[in-house]
Amino acid sequence: MLNRYWIFLGWMLPLHALAETAKSGYVPPPSVVSTESTLQMMGGLILVLAVIAGITWLLKRFALIPTTATGTLKVVAATGVGQRERVVVVEIDNTWLVLGVAPGRVNKLHTMDKPALGTTDKTQNSQPTETFAVQLNESIQKNNA
Repeated sequence: MLNRYWIFLGWMLPLHALAETAKSGYVPPPSVVSTESTLQMMGGLILVLAVIAGITWLLKRFALIPTTATGTLKVVAATGVGQRERVVVVEIDNTWLVLGVAPGRVNKLHTMDKPALGTTDKTQNSQPTETFAVQLNESIQKNNA
């Protein structure tokens, strides 16, 4: 008798639950994951990746990304002299090589010893700094007098 009671309730409960829940004029909300939103997301991702690739290409093209020194070879300076030609100063041990680099060719333009560290900069920069300091002190003394 108990089994018949549960079977009867099992049949009646779903029919009763479905009978009163349907409202007239109810429109379910639109799906969050739609074709339009997926295409918009993919387009945004492609745009961001294209911007990153473009910035990386520009930094490499204009040599704004510093190259790391590996072993005894180090690029000291580089400058463009044409659309695809560059002059590069390379340091190998204590020797600097001035190289002309073009697509498919590298030519040695000049060889020189590595300059001593800071010898040329100190002699050139010390005189303007000293003259400015002297002029500044004279100006301060004139204003105080």
